[in-house]
Amino acid sequence: MRAVLIATAAATALGSAAWAQQGPPQGPAVPVESGELREAWNPRVSAGPPPGTMPEFDGWSLGTAMPLARSEHSVALFRGQIWVLGGYPPGRLPTSMVQVYDPSTGRWTLGPPLPHALHHAMVAEVDGKLYVIGGERDGASSGKPEVYVNDVWMHDPAVGGWVPRGPMPTPRSGGGKAVIDGKIYVAGGRPPGGHAFEVYDPATDSRERLPDLPTQRNHLAMVALNGKVIVAGGRFGPGAGAERTDVVEIFDPATGAWSRGAPLPAPRGGITGAVVNGCMFVFGGEGEPTHVLGLTPTTYGYHPGEDRWTQLPDLPIAVHGLKGSAVIDGRVFLPGGAVTIGGNTGTNAMQVYRPEMSCG
Repeated sequence: MRAVLIATAAATALGSAAWAQQGPPQGPAVPVESGELREAWNPRVSAGPPPGTMPEFDGWSLGTAMPLARSEHSVALFRGQIWVLGGYPPGRLPTSMVQVYDPSTGRWTLGPPLPHALHHAMVAEVDGKLYVIGGERDGASSGKPEVYVNDVWMHDPAVGGWVPRGPMPTPRSGGGKAVIDGKIYVAGGRPPGGHAFEVYDPATDSRERLPDLPTQRNHLAMVALNGKVIVAGGRFGPGAGAERTDVVEIFDPATGAWSRGAPLPAPRGGITGAVVNGCMFVFGGEGEPTHVLGLTPTTYGYHPGEDRWTQLPDLPIAVHGLKGSAVIDGRVFLPGGAVTIGGNTGTNAMQVYRPEMSCG
C-alpha cells in the first residue's frame, strides 16, 4: 500500500511539474455569448495536468475542470478529444457553446458553436464526423415554451461549422444513442417521444423507424455492447420529480427484436452510461430519497454474459444530467452535470473513472 501511495505521489508530481513547465494559457477572460446567455471564457483556468497524473481513490480521480459549468449537455468523444455541447449553466439559460478537451495537452478550448442554443441532445461520432440529433430549444429558464426538435446537424472538421442533414421522424430530447456498424440508434426521450426508436445512417442520410422501445422513458442510459443496444433506467415523465424505472431492455439488430435484461439494482433517472472492458457502466442520477440533494453517487456495472449488475465505488460528486460520456485509454470521463435535483446547479468538475471490472 505504501508503495502504491509513493508511486501515485510521484506520478502526480511529475504530471504537475510538466504542466508547470508548459504553463497555463495567458491572456484576459474573453466574453462569449449565446442568445441571451453571457459568459466569460477564462484561458487562465482552461489547462491542467494530463489525465492519469492525479491521485485516484477506488478508481476515481478528478480531471481538469471545464471553464464553463454545464448540465443537460451532450458529451461525446470526437477524434480523440472530449466535446461538451450545449446544455446550460446555473441559471438554466440554454447555450450553443461547445467546449473541447484535449487529453494530450490537458487543455480546454472553444469549439464551433451549435447553430442555436440546444440542450438534452444526442451526439455521436461516425467515420470522423460528429452528429447532433434532436434535443430541446428554449424551455428551462428562457421564459419560452420548450420546443422538441428532430434536427440532425453534422460537423466535419474539413468543412467547419455545422451542416444540416435530413431530420429524424420524431422530435425528442433526453433520449439515448448508440452506434453500431456506422449507424446511430436513438431511443426514448421526453414525451411524446418516450417509445420512439429509430436508426440514422449517416452514409446515406436516411433514417428508419424500428420497433418501439417497450418501456417509454427519458433521461436514460444507453450504449452499444456486443452488437446490441442496451437501454437502462430513466424516468417516465418530463420533469425532475417524475417516477423512475429500473427496467433494462436490449435490442438485437440481427433479429429486430427487444428482450429484457436484469433490472438495475434501483430505479434511476438522469443517468449516463459507458462501455469499458466489455461491461456497461451506469453513473449517478436522480432518485435517491435518502440523499440530502435527491441524487445518488452510485456506479453500477453490467456483465452482459452473466446478465447481472454489480455496485461499484461511488462517484466523488453525485451528479445527473449528462447526455453521454467519453472513454479514453480505459478511463471514463464525466464532465459537468447538475449537483442537485433539477438542472439549476451545473458544475464544471470533470470526474474520471478507471474501472477494474472486466466482462471479457
